[in-house]
Amino acid sequence: MAATTYQAYYQYELKKLMEEEVARLTSVITAEHEVIHDYPTYRYFIGTIQGIRKAIQLCDEAEAVVNGKE
Repeated sequence: MAATTYQAYYQYELKKLMEEEVARLTSVITAEHEVIHDYPTYRYFIGTIQGIRKAIQLCDEAEAVVNGKE
């Protein structure tokens, strides 16, 4: 496998895993059976989701730079 192909595949898989983690954390917050009882825990989950979304955004920006779109 060429380095470029490997890097593209790695990036695709990493972004997919990050998006799955966001979905999982969102379901924990919104699920009826997993009620979060305290505000610090809620803030932790929201902060983690925001951090992962920011990482996805930075990946997209880096990809745009590499592809010459910015």
